[in-house]
Amino acid sequence: MPAMSEPKLISGNANLSLARAIARRMSMHRGMSVNLVDARVERFNDQEIFVEVFENVRGEDMYIIQPTSNPANDNLMELLIMTDALRRSSADRITAVIPYFGYARQDRRAKARTPISAKLVANLLTEAGIDRVLTLDLHAAQIQGFFDIPVDNLYASPVFTLDIEHHFRGRMGDLMVVSPDVGGVARAREIARRINAPLAIVDKRREKAGEVAEMTVIGDVSGKTCIIVDDICDTAGTLCKAADLLMASGATEVHSYISHGVLSGPAVERIEKSTMKTLVITDSIEPTDRVRAARNIRIVPTAPMFAQAILNIWNGTSVSSLFETDTLVPIYEGMYSRP
Repeated sequence: MPAMSEPKLISGNANLSLARAIARRMSMHRGMSVNLVDARVERFNDQEIFVEVFENVRGEDMYIIQPTSNPANDNLMELLIMTDALRRSSADRITAVIPYFGYARQDRRAKARTPISAKLVANLLTEAGIDRVLTLDLHAAQIQGFFDIPVDNLYASPVFTLDIEHHFRGRMGDLMVVSPDVGGVARAREIARRINAPLAIVDKRREKAGEVAEMTVIGDVSGKTCIIVDDICDTAGTLCKAADLLMASGATEVHSYISHGVLSGPAVERIEKSTMKTLVITDSIEPTDRVRAARNIRIVPTAPMFAQAILNIWNGTSVSSLFETDTLVPIYEGMYSRP
């Protein structure tokens, strides 16, 4: 159904750089200035969050850009309180643009007497007044079913495909895509299909959470340029061990493509010292100065894709068209060219 008013963007503090980049891209697409709604999102001395919107949003189609990354609880509360402020200000529709969906790794009960926190977060967002969610590479696809509202889950794989085709031009026949665990096979297989490359798997066994006891490679990686594909890199311990194992198994180079660079604790230092040649992440989480300065970490922008997705939602047109690599070539406007 045709939109009656212009889409309006508002951002919390989690990733202002991405929010501003999305606004710039939408300005280019619309041929008119699209700015973030003037608001303040701040904390009192006791760390309570306060939100004040300085513009009229009555009847408007609002898009809150706010990943729930570290600090996850603060950023989640900002999102909830911003939603309440917009709902009480009579906004017509509120879409939560959550580039990184925190608590997604708690999507099931792995043992007795544990929560399903991803479902709780879904309930909180819905009860706060969110009408729709736009996100990127949910850790588990079933999280979409935790919501009783529409959820559009974008994928980094088309953008990563463009990046791989651009940076490995002339070497595509040497590539092998690697899943760092059995659970990520579907995600890795998707990129392998797109670039017509074989697939290998790193099978890992854990003694306890965060510690890998044993890793083995399923597949022959000798003489191959390996590309590890996963959705989240947290402390990078497993990723760096997988890179070492692949090199020991005869790989010539190891590169990684990870949707969400959480990169907590010693992650950046581990990556810089790793045998891994490059780590490519998106800007779904605001990169720290340390991440930006790392010699072997490269950041792929998501603003073009999110800007187009927001415009498609606003126009009532298909978001799934952004799942195809060919659709993204003009959106990324010369940043990548197909061979």
